[in-house]
Amino acid sequence: MRRTRPLVLVIVAALGVAVGFLIDQALTSAGRATFTPAVSLPILLVLLAAVVVALAVPIRRATRGTAAPVDPFRALRIAVLAKASSLVGAIVTGIAAGLALFLLTRPVPPSLGSLGAVIATALCAVLLVVAGLVAEQFCTIRKDDDDEQPGGSDPGLQPGGH
Repeated sequence: MRRTRPLVLVIVAALGVAVGFLIDQALTSAGRATFTPAVSLPILLVLLAAVVVALAVPIRRATRGTAAPVDPFRALRIAVLAKASSLVGAIVTGIAAGLALFLLTRPVPPSLGSLGAVIATALCAVLLVVAGLVAEQFCTIRKDDDDEQPGGSDPGLQPGGH
């Protein structure tokens, strides 16, 4: 599994900005109120970030040799969870930024409550991205010296070696 690339996170966040802006644009065009995230969303994002890192800590200890070995499938599941968390955090950050952009470009200043909820959601989503990337780092193993040689150090195992 490849590590999450920053460019992917930037692209996902940019798509989120467009989606967030268009959601509020469509709601306003239909005569409805703009979308405001629930107050519980930032709390849930922080809790998810904490859970992702907490699940990755035993994997880090096992890869550093300070704890008992961990089932590799468990480590892979946690690594995939970490990657998914960073992607979800990026899209939610983008959507919240799009909502904020829409609110700030209107001629009427937005209410403090709606803008505060959007900003809190964006900040907590950034925290989820960071937590996902940290947890993903925790789930990687150190590169061994023999990783450079595909056949190992035994010349009999090398192609063409007898």
